[in-house]
Amino acid sequence: MSTATFVDIILAVILPPLGVFLRFGCEVEFWICLVLTFLGYIPGIIYAVYAITK
Repeated sequence: MSTATFVDIILAVILPPLGVFLRFGCEVEFWICLVLTFLGYIPGIIYAVYAITK
């Protein structure tokens, strides 16, 4: 795991859409994470970590 991935995961735990945005930009992964974060903070974190590490 690189340092950039580690920083992205830390940001994904603090603010899930930010971590995904820094990795993918305004692609579909960001919008899915944003909706999941609005529906519940924990699903947003889970999806963000999954999207970053896949």
